Amino acid sequence: MAKANTHGGPAHAASAERTIAITGGGAGIGRGIAMHFHGLGWRVAALDRDRDALDELAGALPEERFLPLACDVGAEDQVRKAFAGLEDWLESAGLDCLVNNAGIADPYCGPLEDLALADWQRWIDASLTAAFLCSRASVTLLRQAAAAGRSASVVNMSSTRAVMSEPECFAYAAAKGGLDALTHALAVSLGPQIRVNALRPGWIETGPWQKAADRSEPDHSARDRAQHPVGRVGRVEDIAEAVAWLADAGFVTGQHINVDGGMSVKMIYAD
Repeated sequence: MAKANTHGGPAHAASAERTIAITGGGAGIGRGIAMHFHGLGWRVAALDRDRDALDELAGALPEERFLPLACDVGAEDQVRKAFAGLEDWLESAGLDCLVNNAGIADPYCGPLEDLALADWQRWIDASLTAAFLCSRASVTLLRQAAAAGRSASVVNMSSTRAVMSEPECFAYAAAKGGLDALTHALAVSLGPQIRVNALRPGWIETGPWQKAADRSEPDHSARDRAQHPVGRVGRVEDIAEAVAWLADAGFVTGQHINVDGGMSVKMIYAD
C-alpha cells in the first residue's frame, strides 16, 4: 500500500514512470505542455500561482497522474515547500524533466525613464530568478532519475526577444537573455547527468489554452500569417512537441533553439 502523502498530493507507489514538472503550468504554454506529456503517458506536476487555473487543469487529468502545486516560483520559501511536496509524491523515483516556463507574458514595460525598479524586478524574478530557484530545488530529483538510467533534463523557456528586440521590452529581454546564459552555465555544470537546453518561442497563440475565464479564439490576419515563412502563427502544441524532443535528445545540451516559424530570419520592411 502506498504511504500517505502529507503535502496534499495523491499517494502512490514509487515506479519507473517518467515525470515532468512544469512551472507556470496552469495556463498557456505550460498547460499545453502538461496535456501533451500526459498524452505521452508521463506523470505531470504543475506549479502555478493561479489556483483556479490549476483546479481546471486538475479536472482534466486523472488524479493519480497529476500533482497541482500552488506556488509563486519567484519566492524562495514557496519553491522550497512545493518541491518538498513533489519529492514526497515521487517517492524516490526521481524527476525526468523540469520545464522552467513561468514568466510574465506581456513583454512591454513602457519608456525606460518611467520603469520603476520594483517593476523591473518583477520581470526578472518571474522568469530568471524562478528558473534558478526551481533548478536548484530539482537537482537532487533529476540526479535520481539519471542514476536510474533515465534521461534527466531541464528545459528553460526563453524567447526570441533574448536576441532581437522591440521597443520598450527592456526587462523582459534582459530576463530572457539571462535565462539563455543560465542555460549554458547549467549545462556545463550539471552534465553529464543532467542536460539543460532553452527554447526560444516566437509568436505563439495561447488564447485557447488559458483558463475558462480568460480563454479566447485566435483571429489572425493574412499579414500576421505572412510574417512567418511557415505561413502561420505558432501554436502551443509546437512548443510542447519541442519540449518532448528535448526530453529525449540525449546528445543535445547547452543549446538555445528558436521555435518561431522562421520569423526571426525573415527581413520585414516598414510600410
